[in-house]
Amino acid sequence: MDSLSKGVIADVLHRLHQEAEIADGQLMQTFANEAKSRDEIISKAIAAESRDLNEVYRGLADNFLSVSPRFGRFLYMCVRVCKAKRIVEFGSSMGISAIYMAAGLRDIGGGRLIGTDLEPGKIERARANVAAAGLADLVEFRHGDARETLSSGLGAEIDMVMLDGAFTLYLPILRLLEPHLKRGALIVGENALEEASGYIDYVRDPENGYLSLSLPFEPGRGNEFTIKTR
Repeated sequence: MDSLSKGVIADVLHRLHQEAEIADGQLMQTFANEAKSRDEIISKAIAAESRDLNEVYRGLADNFLSVSPRFGRFLYMCVRVCKAKRIVEFGSSMGISAIYMAAGLRDIGGGRLIGTDLEPGKIERARANVAAAGLADLVEFRHGDARETLSSGLGAEIDMVMLDGAFTLYLPILRLLEPHLKRGALIVGENALEEASGYIDYVRDPENGYLSLSLPFEPGRGNEFTIKTR
């Protein structure tokens, strides 16, 4: 059984990726027009988050900033491979990545995904999108700063984590979740930037209980794949 190939989930994802392309087109074009180096763009983004995290993401409230269809399929496959029952997502945005992961949960018999986002409008739209895909019973969205929304009420051990939020919070969120991670848990980071938060150095140091490497697709996005080894 594969919910991504056909049916209501596949149809909803196709629609949402089209909406995302339209919603984010102007933002992507702005980046292209400015013709700045990657290092300069990243440096400015990190500095902006450090000044006022809420202001940065309030300004992106209408942008999907979502995973690509290819990355979404990778997430779905990760869920199935690790036979996940409990997933935590940092940075749910409009719910596209949550749909991919919840579809994986559905196709292996069920489970729970807890997602969180700073913007209330995005949480509302994520809930609606997940409901449209018929997956609402598998997903809980929490509104607010993930350092607070993920500090309690996570339930059983976590099998998988998806990090796709504020660049500067990847390591703090991972450290917050660490006590709940089962051995062998998968951690997938999109935009896990070496310049931000110390996350990459941390997960690539085996002394911290992880094995980690960059993903060999969508270069430049800072995609990182990590497993908890102890």
